Amino acid sequence: MNLAFDHPQARIAFDAVVILFVLSEVRVRRRSDRVSQGSRLDHRTSLVVRVTLLVGLVGAILLARKAPGLEIANNSWPLFVTGLILMCAGIAIRQWALVTLGRFFTIDVRVQSDQTVVQNGPYRWVRHPSYTGLILTFLGLGLALGNWGALVVAAVLPTAGLVYRIHFEERALLDSLGEPYRRYAESRKRLVPGIW
Repeated sequence: MNLAFDHPQARIAFDAVVILFVLSEVRVRRRSDRVSQGSRLDHRTSLVVRVTLLVGLVGAILLARKAPGLEIANNSWPLFVTGLILMCAGIAIRQWALVTLGRFFTIDVRVQSDQTVVQNGPYRWVRHPSYTGLILTFLGLGLALGNWGALVVAAVLPTAGLVYRIHFEERALLDSLGEPYRRYAESRKRLVPGIW
């Protein structure tokens, strides 16, 4: 039994969190479109990220529905609830990063002429907390679906797209912000404090 689809209360909770994620991403896009300034430097990484996020979301849901043989043993309420908590935590971290960066936050790679290195909020711990939030959201999605295939697709595809993008984003930040960003980067991991 897949709780996310087969249990009515779980389905309501799952759908509510997925809708919250989608609405928060619409908010991110609209806000970014309003404040975007500076030259676009992302080398189509926005497309890569959008595709990997969409395929991760849709692919995970389809695998959970169509591949019951990949169901995680003991697919249970604690696993489902843990997944929803991780999804909500990821959404919250991404929104916190957006608010902290303010007008410097964009969904494509841009560096504004007056941009500075932000080191407060979630940027105290990692260089790309917005991406950490997305990864947590998708990891939670895979857990909530209770399916190994869904977990792998939800965790790996979006992470791969974001890691690809980080390469270009960090090059743009180093080129534009120079030594202040280099010092900041030397003192913070990219996505996971103390690891990477």
